[in-house]
Amino acid sequence: MGTIPASGTPAIEFIGVEKRFAARGKSAEVLAARDIHFRIAPGEVVSIIGPSGCGKSTLLNMGAGLAKPSAGTVKVNGEVVSGPNKHVAFMLQKDLLMPWRTIAQNVEFGLELRGVKAAERSLISERLLQQCHLKGFGAHYPNQLSGGMRQRAAMARTLAVDPLVLLMDEPFSALDAQTKMILQQDLAQTVQREGKTVVFITHDLAEAVALSDRILVMSERPGTLVEEIHVDLPDRANPMQRRKHPQLADYVSRLMELLKLDSHADVH
Repeated sequence: MGTIPASGTPAIEFIGVEKRFAARGKSAEVLAARDIHFRIAPGEVVSIIGPSGCGKSTLLNMGAGLAKPSAGTVKVNGEVVSGPNKHVAFMLQKDLLMPWRTIAQNVEFGLELRGVKAAERSLISERLLQQCHLKGFGAHYPNQLSGGMRQRAAMARTLAVDPLVLLMDEPFSALDAQTKMILQQDLAQTVQREGKTVVFITHDLAEAVALSDRILVMSERPGTLVEEIHVDLPDRANPMQRRKHPQLADYVSRLMELLKLDSHADVH
């Protein structure tokens, strides 16, 4: 399932992907995800939603080359993913900042691993810290920053390696509502400005609508794609404005129906 975007090489593509895991104490393997087909065009933002345990994070792990499909193929920029890929960067709910490194050093870490010279690393981190509203905090350590500021630093670190595809696994779910909306705004504007492709996992249905071009809906485990929603709303780069659109509630209601959520569910 999944509409094929306009012609050209997809930024990321899943072709007949299936994932099985060995079950502890059992001879038979557990099927986590099955028959996954979708393409995402360069510059698209696509959210994936579905019940807990349906395989959403497993898809991102395969997209990042951290896990191999049991069947099928994952491609990034037209190349088969067989291991960690330089075109892909991951951002998680936990910021995973290294406490013994300053914020600037954390932002520069991926560049350091790639052998980028110190002077160039410093220029990149300085630019991204300013872009992520952390100017003046480069010499601070993670424990000196709030949760929202730490996620800003994690976003700067993710962008520092200039990935083609951003894989984001509930990056804002642990934040308070106000901080979450501010960071959603920052993300949307950055993605628009730099033309990044984003695959975004969330349980927040309004967040999915506010940020996305398309939303892919997964079934219960073993997860497969059961529906694709095109978000035909203006202002993708301005999710705060998009949240005010009268049709946003219609999209959320449709997603609730697909997920079989009742009216008391917390959809943010």
